[in-house]
Amino acid sequence: MDQRISLYVLGLSYSQLQSGAYALVLAEENGPRRIPVVIGASEAQSIAIALEGIRTPRPLTHELFVSFAHAFGVKLKEVFIYRFEDGVFSSEITFSDGDRTVVIDSRTSDAIAIAMRTQTPIYTTEEIMQTAGFVIADEEIRAEDDTDADTEETEAPSRRQSDYHAEPKPENFTIEQLEQTLAELIDKEEYEEAEKISEILQRKKNNLNPEI
Repeated sequence: MDQRISLYVLGLSYSQLQSGAYALVLAEENGPRRIPVVIGASEAQSIAIALEGIRTPRPLTHELFVSFAHAFGVKLKEVFIYRFEDGVFSSEITFSDGDRTVVIDSRTSDAIAIAMRTQTPIYTTEEIMQTAGFVIADEEIRAEDDTDADTEETEAPSRRQSDYHAEPKPENFTIEQLEQTLAELIDKEEYEEAEKISEILQRKKNNLNPEI
């Protein structure tokens, strides 16, 4: 059996490879390697909601699935990303009702969205980590943040003036304002805008805690 590597969800970002898609970043437990998984907008919204711990007015598809499983005494044991081929990750979910254990094939995005709602462990193989993984040093991330800050400070005065009377930008909101805005968007079921706000909120939180 291949050596299994434990993973956790690090965050989401817009995909640079596919228009209208997102990159779900999975991180190695106690290690520097990351795996980017390209997922659709609806799955990204579901994962973003789980990341923020938001309760929607009505259950989303993945929440309904979890409620259904729990109602019949079925527990999720693990998510296993077992193959990476032609840029596509293949995953399976292991369920158990105490008497039987069943393994079901799943899209990786769906498996992760369900795992996040049940605190189910996520695993992959060392081979996949070596093939699809990458490493970003903390210093590189901080250097990029510093560069962005310097760029904002050196913007041309004409651009600053033209933006002065514009609507407040979410990037300039406080964390509390972003959290309130996110909750309001979720209540209105405006999930596409909610995902954008969630990404900004997560980035601000990461900047406050660069060690995470």
